[in-house]
Amino acid sequence: MKKLVVLTGAGMSAESGIKTFRDADGLWEGHDIYEVASPEGFAANPTLVLDFYNQRRQQLLTVTPNLGHKNLVSLEENFEVHIVTQNVDDLHERAGSCNVIHLHGELLKARSSEDINDIFEWKKDIFLGDLTKDGAQIRPHIVWFGEDVPMIETAIEIVEKADVLVIIGTSMQVYPAAGLVNYIQPNTPIYFIDPKPSVNKNAFNNLTIIEDTASNGTKKLIDLLID
Repeated sequence: MKKLVVLTGAGMSAESGIKTFRDADGLWEGHDIYEVASPEGFAANPTLVLDFYNQRRQQLLTVTPNLGHKNLVSLEENFEVHIVTQNVDDLHERAGSCNVIHLHGELLKARSSEDINDIFEWKKDIFLGDLTKDGAQIRPHIVWFGEDVPMIETAIEIVEKADVLVIIGTSMQVYPAAGLVNYIQPNTPIYFIDPKPSVNKNAFNNLTIIEDTASNGTKKLIDLLID
């Protein structure tokens, strides 16, 4: 069975009602991204940062996977599907995808501010003063700007073995995730799904651009991949 690797970004979950965070003016919900998505921001105003992610978590619990997520699950009947996502939501998993790697962390998990390996399920609000058993402040399990991306090496290994690469809803401008496309084998087919593609048809060899939403684009992808 051929290995289909899917790289997904914010556009994958937009139809479910998940906000893409960054507005046209570069702000996230009115905040500079470094105020709410960096270790320095957390140190300067932990209450603000915790509240920001509490709101994101509350919203996530009210939405459901869209047709795009479900279409990727249906591809598992014909391919060994691996999803590498920049998204911190759990919509791929809720839709039924079996193999999902989160590059930027998971909103429904938390971790110790001191021990990066102390990670646990967490579906409620986090407040200043919520501590781990070792006495460290609990923080969202999110990879902030300036922090290492622990799963990037695993993602590279998966992409290197891809027979087909699909990119959905991401500008491919945020590194190191954007660099994953450089690890595919020569002549690997690439499908880029986005209503406003940030790449042109000459950006990569063997590239097919599907200018559409995640839901519509994945349906077209299925038609192209499965005769």
